[in-house]
Amino acid sequence: MSDLENSIATIIEVFHKYSEKEGDKHKLKKSELRDLINSELSNFLGHIKDQATIDSLMESLDADGDSECDFQEFMTFITMVTICCHEFFEHHEDE
Repeated sequence: MSDLENSIATIIEVFHKYSEKEGDKHKLKKSELRDLINSELSNFLGHIKDQATIDSLMESLDADGDSECDFQEFMTFITMVTICCHEFFEHHEDE
């Protein structure tokens, strides 16, 4: 597979790795989302320790109001993080 295809497969695998911890393998609960961020994105986002931060994040991602994060909502989050990282590195590539 190409680099991009491997990246897509990895995103799917990581989502399922965390969504399968507590039940429905197609959705992340708040605690699963927090664990995923703290384990998989800590270099970009740091560690989320307080419940208010994860509550706010989940509320902003939860388009269907079910208090869980499905794969489409998760991909919205991944897209936002990727865009922010791209902008950061684009502005700092000369440093």
